[in-house]
Amino acid sequence: MASSVFLLDLKGKPLIARDYRGDIPLAAIDRFMPLLQDREDEQGTSLPVMSENGVTYLHLRQKDVYLVALTRKNANAMTLLQFLHHLAKVFTEYFNTLEEESIRDNFVIIYELLDEMMDYGVPQISEPKILQEYITQESHILEIMPRPPLAVTNAVSWRSEGIQYRKNEVFLDVVESINMLVNPSGNVLSSDIQGAIKMKVYLSGMPELRLGLNDKVMFESTGRTAKGKAVEMEDIRFHQCVRLSKFESDRTISFIPPDGEFELMTYRLNTQLKPLILCESVVESHRGRIEYMVKAKAQFKQRSTANNVEIIVPVPSDADSPRFKSTIGSVKYVPEKSAFIWKMKQFQGGKEALLRAHFGLPSIRDDDPERRPPISVKFEIPYFTTSGIQVRYLKIVEKSGYQALPWVRYITKNGDYQLRMPDPVTSGASRLPPI
Repeated sequence: MASSVFLLDLKGKPLIARDYRGDIPLAAIDRFMPLLQDREDEQGTSLPVMSENGVTYLHLRQKDVYLVALTRKNANAMTLLQFLHHLAKVFTEYFNTLEEESIRDNFVIIYELLDEMMDYGVPQISEPKILQEYITQESHILEIMPRPPLAVTNAVSWRSEGIQYRKNEVFLDVVESINMLVNPSGNVLSSDIQGAIKMKVYLSGMPELRLGLNDKVMFESTGRTAKGKAVEMEDIRFHQCVRLSKFESDRTISFIPPDGEFELMTYRLNTQLKPLILCESVVESHRGRIEYMVKAKAQFKQRSTANNVEIIVPVPSDADSPRFKSTIGSVKYVPEKSAFIWKMKQFQGGKEALLRAHFGLPSIRDDDPERRPPISVKFEIPYFTTSGIQVRYLKIVEKSGYQALPWVRYITKNGDYQLRMPDPVTSGASRLPPI
């Protein structure tokens, strides 16, 4: 429960101030910038929650603006921080960008939005689509103010009534991002999967959707046996439309979806993975030049293909005169990133590719292994999931009884995917084949 919400410039001067409860003097905001400067850590990162004299300051920075909530209560900090994120999202939807100039140009609408999004310090409506139905930037010139949509006053605040489509369809994407760190020997030091289920919903009326996954906890709690692999998901987060009580009781994901595109849920799997694309590298440093050999291996099934593969290999900042030769794809030197990028439109599972690179090196240096950046890999593999998660069913129920088409797609892509390079070999004669 927030007492007040402020929008400040970078000097801490209030641009917008909205007092909801009257239990904290507005002058308390003057202590925000001194507190922020005092509580910064060694890296210059500020703490999102600070307290002084019984007042708690929660803040979020967007470009040249601070969004700050003040409270005296023992409030849920994550709820208020999440509200500030929603507030920034709504302002961005309205003004395209959230910065000091856009706030000064739209302060009337900002006060309207603050009144609708929070009541007596309690967060209320936060869906931009619903707010845009009755709070418009031209509202001051309308002779008749529009009535608030029913979504504001009913239990389903994220969806309006009366939505109609000629063709009722649902598109569901299971997107998994692989985070991985591999040492020069090819051993995985750390790995996890960050998953998200994203939906595009084009359904008439007020439909009820039920989604079933091959959830290991669900099978264990019901005593049923999974036909295939069951997945144990961690750190699950849902969109507000999901009925959490239903999920906690029988692990059923039941919801009335928002209209259009939204993220239904996210999850994490902390598991040991093998690299989907492994890059083995050899680096040779000679007087006046440095040479690289990179071998890429697609370590997934042959029936799958990785699209838009990019292998980003760091080089010394003063490297020049690049020469490349690769068995597949194209290579480009990007001096502003101190790296060369090996691009492959498609890389089939089970295949290997080889790249050789040669650079001139005008200066002699002592290379510090701790500061040497790793190789980064970008890719996208359609119709493939590393975790084995599967959509068992997607049921659509609406009182009019229409038939709807559900479409499901699986995508695996890179997250923070890095492979450390070996120490350069220094020798008189090159052991690598010439380019």
